[in-house]
Amino acid sequence: MKYKHLFGPVVSRRLGLSLGVDVVAYKYCSLNCVYCEVSKTTHLTLKRRSFFPLSEITSELDDFLKDNIKLDYITFSGAGEPTLYSELGELITYIKGRYPQYKLALITNSTLLTDHELRQEILPCDLILPSLDAASEECFELINRPHNKLQAADLIRGLIELRKEYQGQMWLEIFIVPGINDHLEEIELLKAAVEQIRPDKVQLNSLDRPGVEEWVEPAIYLALEEIRAILQEGIDIPVEIIAKSHQEDLITKTEEELLSELEPLLKEDEYTKEELASELQIHVNEISKLLQYFAADDKIEAHHKKEEIYYQWKK
Repeated sequence: MKYKHLFGPVVSRRLGLSLGVDVVAYKYCSLNCVYCEVSKTTHLTLKRRSFFPLSEITSELDDFLKDNIKLDYITFSGAGEPTLYSELGELITYIKGRYPQYKLALITNSTLLTDHELRQEILPCDLILPSLDAASEECFELINRPHNKLQAADLIRGLIELRKEYQGQMWLEIFIVPGINDHLEEIELLKAAVEQIRPDKVQLNSLDRPGVEEWVEPAIYLALEEIRAILQEGIDIPVEIIAKSHQEDLITKTEEELLSELEPLLKEDEYTKEELASELQIHVNEISKLLQYFAADDKIEAHHKKEEIYYQWKK
């Protein structure tokens, strides 16, 4: 069975062996972050909707999990903001009822957490990984380029309310963009927000693969360590660096194999992301990440044809 909504399992820096579940249409999001490693947001929205029939997603899960696959987490993530899916609560209830042996994780940009109904839907998750990259409106606009009805204060308020209601683990991610949110004033504002939110831990991240905007660069380890020390001083919440610049290379054998399969395809002909996903039988979100490896080395080129983007190896 070819899967439209499932990708992986993949080895994750934070979640171990994780099966991704993508529940929104491609690049529907409430933010258009400069560092996004998938692609720019094409549909900037705050409207929750049923992008796909719930039965379509549960059928794929039933097929994949029928052999009791070993996983550390089933994770709601993908190429958009998963909390935009209006049937997310029902999906969580379904998985918890039918597959109680699996832990559920939600990766979210925190933008919809002011919605009380949504917060109630996600409470059964075992782990929530929200993000907060800026506490000032100026940095929020520069980094996250939000929907025009969003402000940084909304994210902070929603995170505070979620923490009051949520009993599971909350790991707050802060993505550092050098030159924007790495100065002392912004770090102090983020620290004040962290003290109000009270997550179980704070995780500092930075650019791994090329983002939407070419000018975004990874933070150097020394800078991340200085930020970590500022955030950690005087609070009892662990602050850790998860940026790949502080980690060993985590490209898995599976990813290496996929890259080796992808290269001859691109050398032979031109393909859309969807066609490549079909050829390799993986999720289109994974294709986007794999293409970034080649793009970073200037080995591939992209061009428009018939309103589609095609990729091929440079001659």
